[in-house]
Amino acid sequence: MGNVIVSGNSILQRATTLILIFPTGFDLGGQVAIGISHWKSPFPPRGHPLCDSPDGVRSEASAATAPHLPEYQEPVSCPASLSINPISSHCSASQETISDSILKDVKLLMESLEGLSTPSKDGDSTLLDPGTSSILDDNTRTDPAPEVRGRSRSSGLCFSDGKCHIDYILVYRKSGPQSEKREIFERNIRAEGLQMEKELSVCNSDVIFLKVHAPWEVLCRYAELMNIRMPFRRKIYYMHRRYKFMSRMEKRINRFRGWLPRKPMKFDNNTLPDLEENESFTAPFSRSRIHHFTIHNKDTFFNNATRSRIVHHILQRVKYEEGKDKMGLNRLLSNSSYEAAFPLHEGSYRSKNSIRTHGAENHRHLLYECWAWWGVWYKYQPLDLIRRYFGEKIGLYFAWLGWYTGMLFPAALVGLMVFLYGWFTLDHCQVSKEICQATDIIMCPICDEYCPYLRLSDSCIYAKVTHLFDNGATVFFAVFMAVWATVFLEFWKRRRAVLAYDWDLIDWEEEEEEIRPQFEAKYSKKERMNPISGKPEPYQAFTDKYSRLIVSASGIFFMILVVIAAVFGIVIYRVITVSTFAAFGWALIRNNSQVATTGTAVCINFCIIMLLNVLYEKVALLLTNLEQPRTESEWENSFTLKMFLFQFVNLNSSTFYIAFFLGRFTGRPGAYIRLINRWKLEECHPSGCLIDLCMQMGIIMVLKQTWNNFMELGYPLIQNWWTRRRLRQEHGPNAKASFPQWERDYNLQPMNAYGLFDEYLEMILQFGFTTIFVAAFPLAPLLALLNNIIEIRLDAYKFVTQWRRPLPSQAKDIGIWYGILEGIGILSVITNAFVIAVTSDFIPRLVYAYKYGPCAGQGRAGERCMMGYVNASLSMFRVSDFENTSVPRTDGSDTFGEAVKYCRYRDYREPPDSPGEPYSYTLQFWHVLAARLAFIIVFEHMVFTIKNLIAYLIPDLPKDLRDRMRREKYLIQEMMYEAELERLQKEKNEKKKNYRAHHNWE
Repeated sequence: MGNVIVSGNSILQRATTLILIFPTGFDLGGQVAIGISHWKSPFPPRGHPLCDSPDGVRSEASAATAPHLPEYQEPVSCPASLSINPISSHCSASQETISDSILKDVKLLMESLEGLSTPSKDGDSTLLDPGTSSILDDNTRTDPAPEVRGRSRSSGLCFSDGKCHIDYILVYRKSGPQSEKREIFERNIRAEGLQMEKELSVCNSDVIFLKVHAPWEVLCRYAELMNIRMPFRRKIYYMHRRYKFMSRMEKRINRFRGWLPRKPMKFDNNTLPDLEENESFTAPFSRSRIHHFTIHNKDTFFNNATRSRIVHHILQRVKYEEGKDKMGLNRLLSNSSYEAAFPLHEGSYRSKNSIRTHGAENHRHLLYECWAWWGVWYKYQPLDLIRRYFGEKIGLYFAWLGWYTGMLFPAALVGLMVFLYGWFTLDHCQVSKEICQATDIIMCPICDEYCPYLRLSDSCIYAKVTHLFDNGATVFFAVFMAVWATVFLEFWKRRRAVLAYDWDLIDWEEEEEEIRPQFEAKYSKKERMNPISGKPEPYQAFTDKYSRLIVSASGIFFMILVVIAAVFGIVIYRVITVSTFAAFGWALIRNNSQVATTGTAVCINFCIIMLLNVLYEKVALLLTNLEQPRTESEWENSFTLKMFLFQFVNLNSSTFYIAFFLGRFTGRPGAYIRLINRWKLEECHPSGCLIDLCMQMGIIMVLKQTWNNFMELGYPLIQNWWTRRRLRQEHGPNAKASFPQWERDYNLQPMNAYGLFDEYLEMILQFGFTTIFVAAFPLAPLLALLNNIIEIRLDAYKFVTQWRRPLPSQAKDIGIWYGILEGIGILSVITNAFVIAVTSDFIPRLVYAYKYGPCAGQGRAGERCMMGYVNASLSMFRVSDFENTSVPRTDGSDTFGEAVKYCRYRDYREPPDSPGEPYSYTLQFWHVLAARLAFIIVFEHMVFTIKNLIAYLIPDLPKDLRDRMRREKYLIQEMMYEAELERLQKEKNEKKKNYRAHHNWE
């Protein structure tokens, strides 16, 4: 808001110290407001050095040469508005009555100004006439007197007057480009009724901060246009009728709770503020019914998040250039007209005083103490406060993350029980016993030349470790996790519905989205009528659209081939290094060559995954821009789907190879299948392939989560630390404490360019790890739970302390991510069925117990029925039948005392001296294969039936919530009707009172 000094005898005679203050610009075609403020002008006359500073900003140098300005006669407040078309005041209570003679002079002044600017005839243009530029430029505030400067910077949340709240900050450089567009943009900001004030940066004289304030009448006007729901009556809660049995049960439970700590995971109600909008009925704001709403204080009726959202809404619709659709802050940020744009944090997140004794200084401080501080890691999240400060979209993310973490508790508990079951039954496992006691069984070498003959008992430890994950409870856990995924998603829908109701998002609908500038520039020549808005808009032809989609799909397919090529490289590495480690000089590596190969391959694979992720982001951007999506939401959905597909394939390709291909297509000794007729494919360990899959999942999961946590928090911490170090060197050790809030926020890191994409992607990939191969690694939910407990506080700390405050925005759900979660849930059923049937030894053991073991034909299976299983699962091979390239360099005499003539390998084949065809598959092989296929079909159909039944039985909307919504709708109608009757009755009584007073006067 700027100042225009009006000279004239009629005004000076009545109020020599008055200054007529216009709103931050005016549009003579719309509302024009003139305010009166009772304070002396701190600004020098035109031509003074203070007015000659660039951009109308008062610099420190000019302040030093300025004459001493008179002190204010009374506290400065946001000027009261006196409107020609009456509008509500947006200021503090110190509003005074203006004499009629002054009002006449004001009208004369406005009549004289009408010649300076006329509204544009073009309905699509909001640009002001260039003739008004001098007056409009003068309307931008400059820095006030030194005493006001100190008061402003002490808080950093208000204008220089100490009253007008800063709702938005724009940052630009004086030396930056597009200054002309920026000037036009700022003029039109003033024309919308917003107030502005500029100030130089303390650290860099080239950086200018443009502070934006929305007056009360602007907030009301746009709140009505945006259908923002505001509170108008306190809620009344009714107790449901309880049965006597339930009452007795509750009494007993409450008596038992008396011995426990009183809700240690919840916050004290005295700590959290009274969030009135959550305890009140709300309705879309309307200026004509403003008396219905609960307005205790105009300054706090619209909270800071709502104010920032309204200002951002305005800035996105302000033009910066003549022409169609040349508008919006985002486009000015993309062409570097502005360097940054953000709402302010509400002060510091730290305080010298304890929050328990002195209370919270602001919502940011409260969020830090109740949410982002590591000491409250075990407490529930204050979702209402998060939503109030960061908006519904971020609030829903943390609600989903908290719900996911809470649902991981039962999954982690059951997974841990499965692991402990394997631990406690380890000594009773017949298969492990036979492997550990098989000192007379000699296994064939697992690689060419360098690998020696081994005793089966050498793999005793690996057999025991395999039993920890592959035991009788594995199938139960796989079914449990498939059902858990369904229950998690179904109950999340119910939780989301409750949040949407509490946060007034049930009836919220996204606005008709604007067309992306890139789409508009590409297809501006061809237009068609929009069926919703009825306006012409650029149109993309059908052939052009689908040809681009085909090219994009081809690019996706090519990148998947790149992933397969990377996996192929890892396979070759494993094949080569297993022989290298077998000939290693260090005995520990030589004796555990296969484990060393798997471990190093997983670490190399992780490095490749991280490198390819960087490439995938650039390719996904290229392909998404190539598709030319019409709107921003279409662009986000397309980019999200590509990035998830790329990273999912990249992260899980090696895991799929180990789970379903490792050791499956190697052939047999004497007839190995080779890559490029040179390298023999890698075989599974004598104790099975599951140990390799467990190592792959454990290492990748731990390394990925550790790396993500470092990049999320460690990287911003290092950047902010470097910025603070530079500022201390330039301005002294206590420089940051004296910086205004906008300066401190500008030195923080901006939020990711893709918003919450990285946060969601990390958790969705983790959800895939937790469900897809959980049958092979029951501890995955436990690792995910431990990570998420840390993740919530990391994200909270990052949002509150390390990032600029993101723009509060609304959302009804988590968007496309819910569909991706459902797809992962379906895929997990299929993969777990194959892991149990193909990767583990569950089916071969079951077939042996019922068909070939000691209990064959008895209809039972136990540990006694598994006697002889190891010998039955191994085939015989004559050493003289080895290929020339596979003959070991040692014949085994140095280990076994004599040359080895026969060795064993894992398969179901005939012995070399069989009367039939040697090395052909036995009947047991076909029985096992048939049982595996039958298990996959039965398991999938059973689990999918259970999943669908659970999804059908669990309604998306809780019954009590449905009843509350119906009752609230009824009560709102009744309250509105009663309030309208009350207003009409008051008007009627006032008319009667005035009528009687008129007659009494006569």
